[in-house]
Amino acid sequence: MQGKKDYQEKLFAHFQLSDRVPQHNFYRRLKEVLDLDFLYPLTKGHYGDSGQKSIDPVVFFKLCLVGYLENIISDRKLIDHCSMRLDILYFIGYDIDEPLRWHSTISRTRQLFPESIFEKVFTKVLKLCIEKGMVGGHTQAIDSAPVKANASMDTLELKVPEEDLDEHLRKVRALSAMDKEGPHRRSKNDKSDKGQRSVTASEKELDAIKGRNKKWAKDQDQRPGAGNKGSKYTSNKTHYSPTDPDARISVKPGKARKLNYLSQLCVDTAHHVITDIKAYHADGKDNQQLQDIVARLQRRLWQQGLVFENCVADTGYSSGENYAFLEERGLKSFIPPHGTYKGGPDGFAYIEEHDHYLCPQGKVIPFRKVFLDSRTKTRKKSYRASSKICKGCALKETCLGKVNEKQFSVTYYREEYERNIERVNSKEGRYMKGKRQSTVEPVFGTLTQFMGLRKINTIGINQADKVMHLSAIAYNLKKYLKFIEKRSKSGAGQLAFRVFVKSVVRDPFLALIRHQKLTFQY
Repeated sequence: MQGKKDYQEKLFAHFQLSDRVPQHNFYRRLKEVLDLDFLYPLTKGHYGDSGQKSIDPVVFFKLCLVGYLENIISDRKLIDHCSMRLDILYFIGYDIDEPLRWHSTISRTRQLFPESIFEKVFTKVLKLCIEKGMVGGHTQAIDSAPVKANASMDTLELKVPEEDLDEHLRKVRALSAMDKEGPHRRSKNDKSDKGQRSVTASEKELDAIKGRNKKWAKDQDQRPGAGNKGSKYTSNKTHYSPTDPDARISVKPGKARKLNYLSQLCVDTAHHVITDIKAYHADGKDNQQLQDIVARLQRRLWQQGLVFENCVADTGYSSGENYAFLEERGLKSFIPPHGTYKGGPDGFAYIEEHDHYLCPQGKVIPFRKVFLDSRTKTRKKSYRASSKICKGCALKETCLGKVNEKQFSVTYYREEYERNIERVNSKEGRYMKGKRQSTVEPVFGTLTQFMGLRKINTIGINQADKVMHLSAIAYNLKKYLKFIEKRSKSGAGQLAFRVFVKSVVRDPFLALIRHQKLTFQY
């Protein structure tokens, strides 16, 4: 007989949320392993003694983690989503008849807590992974990726020299409209400071930008279907975002220019656990940030009883200063050098004992001085020979060119470069390269596509750093639950217990019995 279900709302005589959430449910298992009670004394100083009660700090963090686990970056959508899920309500400690807080409470609480709170939660979760043996510590892969900021390129404003700033602020909208002919989205309020609105580029840099602007505009006009004839070449030296002044213009080959933040990520190669993450300005270079990353990462691993030995990264982190820094900290670098690196001129042999070079004709080019390169701001060593030794040389015209004496400069960190190149080209170095490509790059893909890091939904670099930490925490927790579930199904824990009993209890007992028998016989 055909059945028909009639629905009629009624008051529940008895209902327990825990009975409705299966034992194997993800959020039920997460609730059992994640203890955030340490947040109560940690965040107490950020609240007053009077007024309405705030959202529970543990509930706040759990709600944020749900957002990144469910790939939801909107606070409004997050509250709507959580109110419809029984397992999430059970996870955050709400019953079905309790309304969740207003969505703006999440954004206000996120701004209230400093970055250090989010970093401590990240360290707490990392410690859980370390206790389960998921982190080896000895080899760390480092990489970076741009993350879209919560600002539009259409709202960019033009920077002006400091002496003209006051006049510029009175008519900035008109100047901006002239800077880009066509629709211009005006920002509701300008959140930048005076320093961010002033030009910091030198005359030489401005001339270079002007030249690139002409070439870029010409290329745009000549492309098929070009319709925006008034486009201008934008640069961080000439433009700023009034919506999010900390966001920076950056571009990748084949990609459009966007306002981004730069996410620096460190991943342990044992089980792909994230060991460090931080937000930086998108116009910075990777090699400028490596020392800060390594110092923070090495300190965190040391506090957890792990020894950091191998630093693996791509060419963007290459510099002599970084190689020397890593060696000072007892770390082995596996960072390929830039293609522009040369240990000296082609055909010249370096004599390390005397610190000089020999030209193809066997003439000595001695060391002269150490200086700071004005363009790259790096230390270099100058080598120069007297013009007398080149008289009558058959290679003089091709070797010297227009100058009268042989002179050239080499990086001050030549020895560090050579040791790193030897490691990179070794069998271990080729293994490390494959390990980096299979470790840190898939993690970035997971964060950006499935863990809510496709866009920063906040304003400011400090808030962006919190978002990145929350995404990394969610990733590590998901990795942790999958690891312990796989280990329990495989019986690894029971096997380890049997090995422990055999090695610590049974074997010493049998050895004692044999010893007593031998003693009795004698």
